[in-house]
Amino acid sequence: MKGVNVSNPYNLSVGENSGLGINAYLSCVAEVSIGDRVLMGPDVMIFTSDHNWCGIDKTYFNKGMSEAPVTIEDDVWIGARAIILKGIKVGKGATIAAGSVVTKDVESMSVVGGVPAKFIKYK
Repeated sequence: MKGVNVSNPYNLSVGENSGLGINAYLSCVAEVSIGDRVLMGPDVMIFTSDHNWCGIDKTYFNKGMSEAPVTIEDDVWIGARAIILKGIKVGKGATIAAGSVVTKDVESMSVVGGVPAKFIKYK
């Protein structure tokens, strides 16, 4: 796909009839698993790592990173410019609205949206 950037493609698996959106960015420090028939809009970002939090009197410099896999099950629709953070599981048939920041697992057959993404409805 045009403009797709995947760090460490060895940690990426993509199912049948799924695609990465134009200009997608996947930071695959840990595993990213994308199921079958997943639709992804442009500019989607998926991150599997994050800087460690530290005390208010300290900086992030040399504090290390934490990582966790991202799993996107079958038949998921991810809207343009959505961001999915480390350790997230997106259930089968879920929809993530455009521009959402997913910080918690998404239930199967649900629609989420917003910053941070919140449950909107079941399909």
